[in-house]
Amino acid sequence: MIDLRPVGFVLGLLCVALALFMALPMALDLAAGDDNWRGFLSAASVTGLVGGVLALSSANALGQGLSVRQAFLLTVSVWVLLPAFGALPMTFGAPGLRFIDAYFEAVSGLTTTGTTIIGPDPDTMAPGLDHLPLGVNLWRAMLQWLGGLGIVIVAMIFLPVMRVGGMQFFRSESFDTQGKILPRAFDISRALIEIYVALTVICALVFHALGMDGYDAVIHALSCLSTGGFSNYDASFGAHGGAERVAATLFMLLAAMPFIRFVQVMGGDPKALWRDPQVRGFLRWSGYAVVLVAAAGVIFGGEAPLYMLREAAFNVVTVMTGTGYASVDVTAWGSFAFVVLLTMGLIGGCTSSTACSVKVFRYQILIEAVRVRMMQLGRPHVVAQPRYAGQPVTEDVLDSVIMFFTAFVLSFGLLAVALSLTGLSIGTALTGAWTSIANIGPVWGPEVGPTGAVNGFPDSAKILMILGMILGRLELLSVYVLFLARFWRD
Repeated sequence: MIDLRPVGFVLGLLCVALALFMALPMALDLAAGDDNWRGFLSAASVTGLVGGVLALSSANALGQGLSVRQAFLLTVSVWVLLPAFGALPMTFGAPGLRFIDAYFEAVSGLTTTGTTIIGPDPDTMAPGLDHLPLGVNLWRAMLQWLGGLGIVIVAMIFLPVMRVGGMQFFRSESFDTQGKILPRAFDISRALIEIYVALTVICALVFHALGMDGYDAVIHALSCLSTGGFSNYDASFGAHGGAERVAATLFMLLAAMPFIRFVQVMGGDPKALWRDPQVRGFLRWSGYAVVLVAAAGVIFGGEAPLYMLREAAFNVVTVMTGTGYASVDVTAWGSFAFVVLLTMGLIGGCTSSTACSVKVFRYQILIEAVRVRMMQLGRPHVVAQPRYAGQPVTEDVLDSVIMFFTAFVLSFGLLAVALSLTGLSIGTALTGAWTSIANIGPVWGPEVGPTGAVNGFPDSAKILMILGMILGRLELLSVYVLFLARFWRD
């Protein structure tokens, strides 16, 4: 039987921390003279009370390490439980969402997906993002920023130990002994937080220098570095100019690179970032996609070359990193450009970044394994082993990567079929599954609102997308393992 006390203790502390973070948007609304601060106060009170009781009732587990099974359970519980409390401000206060809708928005935030439920609705007179209280849009951006930071720490410390999807290849970057996650993990967590905070502050300052007011700059810095994509405008990044889009492109690229390499660079190893094959592959593949999309926009869309190059770079990067900002209607560039964008979304960024989807390193390992296998077919006497970053790829890593690809394809297909059974059109179901399982953000289809909001989806579709977002953000297998009977046996 798994001892749940260490899991409960950490969850309780996280709930208390979440309640404390609610004080920031509450103070903003209070300073603005908006009564919406009362909704944040109520939500913070409930969250802090529940978290405090949970932590105190599990305090006798203080000092114990987490076993691998406890790490699995904690990882999934965080992304299931915390959005329930993160949703409360949007239920108790503006925009007064039903809990299922508020939970969808909070899950989309913490998983850094960026699909929003909030959009102008002429039938119900519901306001869009442009008319929300300042604190609500700040809270949405904060959820994404916290989720981005959380997934970086999970990818660096938990997933390698849990041997999920080939992540054990990066086990040397993490810390574990005899199945216990060591306190030394705190050291790398602190370094990652410092880098993350520094990049966010720099991003906000750059946005402000380029013309955004302070509030807009903070909102977009939080959602840019988390590769989340929430904006405080219904027009998303379409409300800002070309210079801001260029800056956003650069910071999204940085956010999709391994944060541990930034720590090494700051520690005196300036070549650590470029030595990582993920980084080189990510930049090379995104560059190819930008050229293809820009060419398609010029040829089929009649756009000016320089304009198209800027917009192609912004939209390729926002999709590949899973940020999901919108600037223009990309479907106007033709079906070829649209397919390229969809494909790049299924690649994603680097591991131990805030980016989403399959991740570049898995494709690189798979390509290397296919190359070695083809070479052996032509020369059977040759003994060769796939290598990645100069190291041999062991059988367990390769098997884990193949298992991840299999789970990803099956999950994507099943989710698309399930969404179509809720009444959504085929196109909407496919892009809904694509954006959920890969945590990208935009959805296209007749049921999608004019600003990209999915408030018109049936509740069954929203629940399925919630499941898809959590599955995708937690690398699929770390969730599926909880449904195995052997996981719960001693």
